[in-house]
Amino acid sequence: MSLILRTSLGCTEAVITENGGLKQFYEIADILSRDLNIRFSHKQDDFDSIDWEFRYKGQELTLHYSIYNGISLFPTKTRDALSKENKAVVELANILENRLFNVENRNIA
Repeated sequence: MSLILRTSLGCTEAVITENGGLKQFYEIADILSRDLNIRFSHKQDDFDSIDWEFRYKGQELTLHYSIYNGISLFPTKTRDALSKENKAVVELANILENRLFNVENRNIA
């Protein structure tokens, strides 16, 4: 797994996985809740996408799932995102990448 950062939304978007499914989305949400004590404040589940909003170190972020684009993380305000929100996305994405990578390695052995 390799972290992909893009700015097509007008903010920093961290693509956790381009082909992740619902099961992986819920695994990531569980890591955020269990390991980082994150509480989701707003959950919007649509036919082909899910957006769960939360606060991380005072910044409003969104965990996003799309059947077309996979799983990503970005500032909730997207185009109006502040630099510190974009930095929080990168920081949190790196934490997730390390935790997911370690879990995958443990399952291989």
